[in-house]
Amino acid sequence: MATIMTDDMTFPTHVGIIMDGNGRWAQKRNLPRTAGHKEGLEVAKRIISCAAEVGIKYVTLYTFSTENWKRTEEEVGFLMGLITRHLRAEYKFYKEHGIRICHIGDTGKLPVAVQKEMLAAEEETANFKKMTVVLAINYGGRDELIRALKKLSPKIIDGSICEQDISKAFDVPELPDADVIIRTGGEKRLSNFLLWQSAYSELFFSDTLWPDFDCTEFLSILSDFNNRDRRFGDVKR
Repeated sequence: MATIMTDDMTFPTHVGIIMDGNGRWAQKRNLPRTAGHKEGLEVAKRIISCAAEVGIKYVTLYTFSTENWKRTEEEVGFLMGLITRHLRAEYKFYKEHGIRICHIGDTGKLPVAVQKEMLAAEEETANFKKMTVVLAINYGGRDELIRALKKLSPKIIDGSICEQDISKAFDVPELPDADVIIRTGGEKRLSNFLLWQSAYSELFFSDTLWPDFDCTEFLSILSDFNNRDRRFGDVKR
């Protein structure tokens, strides 16, 4: 655990993370981009451990977007293989931290091997209650909304649809809105991540490339979150 004092901090319920910078981290070291993704996986485990220790209930990791198919065949293949090899291989890690694994995204368009590993990881961790880690794989915020609305077409036609209906039609209906969204790597945009769930998220943009991100910076961001004045459209009284 990092040395930042956390005793008096109020932690968010749901943190979303855009893990950006793996490829650039590798290129700076004259390594293939795939080496950055491999290192990024280890960082994700450390941040999840930190989040579990301070009591955060949900962490959503932007693992592979609907737009990432545009990358080279080699890089996409490596990422699919990384997901396939590590999902169930990390069972001991999930059990140690009480982590339930869920997924959001259009899984039907993923390779069959990836789909099988995702389903197995969900089933094997279903009874773990301390934290839920949501892996956004073949995920896009617009795509999730379109798929939800297709499920709700009768309500749309008769005009009875409400916000709760849409939320319940999402891939993980119980997933609360994100209190915090962190993006590493220096870019300052959401890139189609949790568009509905980020309506009142506190946004934090770090110049740190994801493989260099650590628990000290993570906790520093959460400390800053404590100082944000969250009014949700209301006025300060």
